[in-house]
Amino acid sequence: MKELVELIAKSLVDNPDEVHVNEVSGEQSIILELKVSPEDMGKVIGKQGRIAKAVRTVVKAAALKENKRVVVEII
Repeated sequence: MKELVELIAKSLVDNPDEVHVNEVSGEQSIILELKVSPEDMGKVIGKQGRIAKAVRTVVKAAALKENKRVVVEII
């Protein structure tokens, strides 16, 4: 999951070197914290959060295959 979020984010931003994904495992779910440079924050979130929602949907679909619950947070 971490690699998937990182791949998607790096393809969206202008500074792919500043994309970092931190994985925090909980009891029932995995939290993926996505950090990008401040200039690229708008590109990752998109208008009215559409791109962020699409990224979360893709990750949720991939997580369902592995019977996991994944939450993507953009920091």
